[in-house]
Amino acid sequence: MSDQATLEPAPAAPPVRPRRWGGRRVRLIGSLTGGTLVVVVTALVVWLPHLSGAGDTSASKVPVAWGRPAVSADGLVQRIGVKITRVAVSGGGGLLDLRYQVVDPDKANAIHDQANPPAIVDERTGLVINQLLMNHAHSGPYKPAVTYYLVFENTGNWVHHGSKVTVLLGNAQVEHVVVA
Repeated sequence: MSDQATLEPAPAAPPVRPRRWGGRRVRLIGSLTGGTLVVVVTALVVWLPHLSGAGDTSASKVPVAWGRPAVSADGLVQRIGVKITRVAVSGGGGLLDLRYQVVDPDKANAIHDQANPPAIVDERTGLVINQLLMNHAHSGPYKPAVTYYLVFENTGNWVHHGSKVTVLLGNAQVEHVVVA
């Protein structure tokens, strides 16, 4: 007999199976108490009509804190010297691209007025989208007949192709702009 120990291979690990989340969901719903379930259902009943816009009689759902005088597309040119040329979803739905053409460079400086920052409001939900991608802001003088852009973060893809939005630029808002 030898004094050396023999090495045996370690037992093989059991195969890894992917997790199935359906079972957890059922257990979570089953673990809700009667009172908690009532609160959850009530919250959904109250929240869903708000999300769909049911019961809303206003033409536009711009929050009062963000509201500005409503103007037509031509009125926007008279008020702040720009014409909206396009609002479109881009970046796989995560961005909103607002294009505007400068008609009057002197008036166009109102777009980046800190008291009235640019924003887009989804008319269905009232959600204000005001975060510019990477805090982009135009610098330098505007030039007439040049098209400029603002790119907003559309986190959660709330605004999509075909949505109606209100565009807030300077001290004016243009309602019912259809998103491309």
